[in-house]
Amino acid sequence: MTDSALSRIAVQPVVSHAEMANAIRFLAIDAVENAKSGHPGMPMGMADVATVLFSRFLKFDASDPAWPDRDRFVLSAGHGSMLLYALLHLTGYAGVTTDELKAFRQWGSKTPGHPEYGHTPGVETTTGPLGQGIAAAVGMALAERLMNARFGDDLVDHYTYVIAGDGCLMEGISQEAISLAGHLKLGRLIVLYDDNEISIDGSTSLSCSDDQLARFKASGWSASRIDGHDPEAIAAAIRHARHDSRPSLIACRTVIGFGAPNRQGTEKAHGAPLGAAEVEKTRSALDWPHAPFQVPGAIADAWRETGAQGHAARRVWIERSRRQSSMGRSPFHDALNRKLPCGYADVMAQIRTHFGTEQPKIATRQASQLVIDVIAEALPNLLGGSADLTHSNLTRAKTQQPVRPDAFDGSYIHYGVREHAMAAAMNGIALHGGFIPYGGTFLSFADYSRPAIRLAALMGIRVIHVMTHDSIGLGEDGPTHQPVEHLASLRAIPNLLVFRPGDAVETAEAWDCALRADMNPSVLCLSRQALPTFRDVAGETNLVTFGAYVVIEPEEGRDITLIATGSEVSIALEAARLLEKDNVRAAVVSAPCFELFRRQSREYRTAVLGRVPRVGVEAAIEGDWARWLGDDGEFIGMTGFGASAPAETLYREFGITADEVAKAALRSIARSRMALTCA
Repeated sequence: MTDSALSRIAVQPVVSHAEMANAIRFLAIDAVENAKSGHPGMPMGMADVATVLFSRFLKFDASDPAWPDRDRFVLSAGHGSMLLYALLHLTGYAGVTTDELKAFRQWGSKTPGHPEYGHTPGVETTTGPLGQGIAAAVGMALAERLMNARFGDDLVDHYTYVIAGDGCLMEGISQEAISLAGHLKLGRLIVLYDDNEISIDGSTSLSCSDDQLARFKASGWSASRIDGHDPEAIAAAIRHARHDSRPSLIACRTVIGFGAPNRQGTEKAHGAPLGAAEVEKTRSALDWPHAPFQVPGAIADAWRETGAQGHAARRVWIERSRRQSSMGRSPFHDALNRKLPCGYADVMAQIRTHFGTEQPKIATRQASQLVIDVIAEALPNLLGGSADLTHSNLTRAKTQQPVRPDAFDGSYIHYGVREHAMAAAMNGIALHGGFIPYGGTFLSFADYSRPAIRLAALMGIRVIHVMTHDSIGLGEDGPTHQPVEHLASLRAIPNLLVFRPGDAVETAEAWDCALRADMNPSVLCLSRQALPTFRDVAGETNLVTFGAYVVIEPEEGRDITLIATGSEVSIALEAARLLEKDNVRAAVVSAPCFELFRRQSREYRTAVLGRVPRVGVEAAIEGDWARWLGDDGEFIGMTGFGASAPAETLYREFGITADEVAKAALRSIARSRMALTCA
């Protein structure tokens, strides 16, 4: 080696852990200060933990955020988003520039107030609602083990890390999530808990006195507490957790707002800018004499090297995957591919034709089970489950084996009575890649799943919720279990497809729509009671894809249009027959998915709805029905809660019958004619 080469090595500055961590702290401080909005305290407190994790343990390559075998990092405490944005910027993720940090929380930036999947490279899941991140991470860790069981260590061998705060652990969803993870022994899941003892109101002692370590241990986790500002203690704890067969909680005792002389350790550092004077004092206290958003070259270089240190591992993984036999490699890449395999269309067509030919009178939940039985064999990456309602939801295919702590080659998850965690874990499974997750519960329990469903819609990911017992038609269980407002509530969520099929054929078609909607979550609302099949199958067209379509069109034109969903389509058809006896020509429209109908052209919607008065029929509250019924329309449905009685009694007592629909049709026609006369 030449003297000049030796001299170049000699002058290379040694970058300390503290300098790397302070780069995170001050990027967060400066971005929040610049935006005059945000949460600086958590990034300042957890900078040491994040620095150790990213520089010493996390397997990633900033040049390829989608590398399938990367470690997953979830910022469950999403309000501390500048911690993540600073890390993404420092490690070299494309697009997360200094200008983007300066545009924190501003219109059009890649640095929104809380991390958003699909919006910012390197963000694994949208977080913000506390507890959702840790629960989604359980799904990611589970997906990793399931994929590993199928494809081995050469292709799937990574960890899932989470930074969670006190708020995440206070939220009830966290208990469901950690209980499930502990039961399944997800040893590749490591939670780094920002144990700073501060919440928005002040000390956590104001509202919480839980022994978090004891709680996690009781759920089958390894749990320890460390000094969150001691890099060697942090590294030792992570190293130990990586070799534990149980999921691990590392409680990192930190100081919120670390380094701010007058704010650290108090709630004042949590959710507001430090202020110019305090920022200057913090710069002095932490010996950071640099201008806002400025990171010295040596420190920036050290972080960029951290972002590139996984490049070699990724290249080795790519070569290893190429050496796999085509027989072994193809199923792996097929699993990661969002597209459905070639054989799927044939089996779906077969079950659809079977229903159209046989015309069964069965509950749509039963029709759904028959669909699942068929498609499970054609879709090896279909991953089912239920929140302890398997035999009611009918969600398990005959070929599916349960997932157990010692058997991750199964394809059916017994989530237990954990609807919150099930929905969030399904998000994590979908985000990880490799599976199409679906899970079951009762529609009345959709409220438990709603926060995670909303996030799935926001992220645009394919998860399928099978929600049975969809109306007062479930009968004797009474109003606590009868979902009257839930359809309207779910339909209010943007980007969510809500299906309420009216017979077996529509059920198959709804499943087909849900599986093909790789940018939408779906909810299948299915009946407990048996429904007659009113459709035959002519041609290959899936009519549910239109959202609504004409079932009966009178030859000589319409006097009234009857629109119904689900179990009420058969009531509308009967009402049309009654009206025919009075020489009233009624068209019947089935509307299994208003969201898809809304996407159709104005011309199509007008052709389906007609220009005559309309009556809507649904055993639920009116919600947004007025949009489809117009000024002369009338809605037949629920105006309050249900009651406990047999289904047929409830439909009669609440006036959801063919007779009542026919009367409403006659009233609507009369009102329309009166209006024309007056005009």
